[in-house]
Amino acid sequence: MDRCKQRLGLISNHLAHVPKHTWFRSDGWGFRDSKFDLNNQNQLVLLGNRYEDSGKVFPHFTKWIEQYGLDITSRTKPQKKIPIDPPRENPQFIEKVKNFCTYMTQDQEERSFHSHGHTLQEMCAVKFGKIERAVDLVVYPGCESDVQGILSLANEHNVLLVPYGGGTNVTHALMLDPKEDRFICSVDMSKMNHILQVNLTSMTATVEAGIAGRDLEKELAKYGVCCGHEPDSVEFSTLGGWISTRASGMKKNVYGNIEDIVLTARIVTPIGTWEKPCGAPRVSTGPDTNHFVIGHEGLFGIITQATIKIKFIPEEKDFDSILFPSYEIGAKFMYECGIRLIRPASIRLVDNEQFKFAMALKPDEASGFKGFVDSAKKIYVTKIKGYDPEQMCVCTLVFEGSKEQVFLQKKQIFHLANKYQGLRAGPENGKRGYFLTFTIAYIRDFGMEFYLYAESFEASVPWEHLTKFLKNVPSAIKQACAAKGIQKRPFVSSRITQIYDTGCCVYVYFGFIAKDLPDPLKVYSEIEDLAREEIMKNGGSLSHHHGVGKLRKGFMSKACGETSMAVLRGIQQVLDPKRIMANSNLI
Repeated sequence: MDRCKQRLGLISNHLAHVPKHTWFRSDGWGFRDSKFDLNNQNQLVLLGNRYEDSGKVFPHFTKWIEQYGLDITSRTKPQKKIPIDPPRENPQFIEKVKNFCTYMTQDQEERSFHSHGHTLQEMCAVKFGKIERAVDLVVYPGCESDVQGILSLANEHNVLLVPYGGGTNVTHALMLDPKEDRFICSVDMSKMNHILQVNLTSMTATVEAGIAGRDLEKELAKYGVCCGHEPDSVEFSTLGGWISTRASGMKKNVYGNIEDIVLTARIVTPIGTWEKPCGAPRVSTGPDTNHFVIGHEGLFGIITQATIKIKFIPEEKDFDSILFPSYEIGAKFMYECGIRLIRPASIRLVDNEQFKFAMALKPDEASGFKGFVDSAKKIYVTKIKGYDPEQMCVCTLVFEGSKEQVFLQKKQIFHLANKYQGLRAGPENGKRGYFLTFTIAYIRDFGMEFYLYAESFEASVPWEHLTKFLKNVPSAIKQACAAKGIQKRPFVSSRITQIYDTGCCVYVYFGFIAKDLPDPLKVYSEIEDLAREEIMKNGGSLSHHHGVGKLRKGFMSKACGETSMAVLRGIQQVLDPKRIMANSNLI
């Protein structure tokens, strides 16, 4: 403990505790000072000043969303305080754990903040209902010896531990069982957010697991390097969370998925600390123990630090975009990029529904010369090139690397695009498409106040199944909506977000107006399960990068097989015989 405190005093300047809800929204996604709202003309505006479009008006959005039944005159305001029950008490554990934490609290708002993720079901509870079971205590360890002490005490006093990173989980991994009688302690890792070592010879960095993605890049940039792992939640999600859920980032084509980035990870388990001791680039010493940790979802313990690969900050970063006459043609282009290994840092194809959504979210800047140019482009695309506005789609691109690498990638991409009738649409559309990912969750929160229930599902799909997947999954969702009595037109859309040699990752977006349904959450959950069944029936995976949690674990036997499940249960039994970890995630 003394060594831990000495270390913190040397390298940490934020021991004074600032509650997370001071900066982050307790009633939804993101920063407290950022949200979408309506101005006095019922036009959408983005409040705050954190994003490029903050303070801007989006005059076309409300008209676009009304076609799906949204009524801007029908609004329900979220509750100001989230109801939760008083904490259970375990005075012996609380008294002893004080020796292993820089801060701990039973404050109601912090407890509620740490008792949910960001699925639709959880957000409904946060905004309009009640969190049925909240954590009883939140602790903030400052170093690995703190975590070791907490696990030892939890084992001794039969306390359930729930690791907490950025809280951005979308698989019910943070949702608690209302029937759980044990004392529940949330272990918030945010104070373990330091870079411990940067090795510019081997190009590695050793980093504590509680660091958020944006902070990681900011600190690494001081050494002229980067990690490059950039999920949509990079502002809030943490290194430990990425490892726990086997995450993927928008720029994996250059930097890799998390399993490509991590060399070693340290995890404190109920029976001791586990680490793959050798950080060599490759070893042949039996099964890779890293891969028991990557994707374990807190089942085996708490990740405290990892040694990761780093790369020099790229010399050049460019955005661009390509219009295609249809989603089907665009998908063929993506397929050829995949099998020919033509892969810029990020390449994403959105269908026509999402393309129109992005157009509706353009700020009110289309005036003067820019407006004239945009109109001219539209005439060229629709009248001269013959693209149907109800069919065309867009591919957004990010290029990173040396000037020579970026030049070659662009040459390859645009040459191939010509083969598929692609029309270069410029860097501004590419940049907007890229940064929209950081505000999409704010849009969902806004829609919920108008009874718009929406969510996304992701899966990886072999190329051979892609065509039927893109046709059958949206069709099944629409049919289910009709069968469930949803009167208004649902929003159903998809985009291809990652490409590989043998397949791709597809996001499916789905939303409907829930105002007139007697039990909209039940309807939504049933359609979500049906969509997952359809995804797997059409060759899709259970998950590409969000993990399993409790939301999808009923599909795990089908996805992995009973033998694999038996192996996972066996490892769990050895590491955690009292089941103090993971809150029943994964298996």
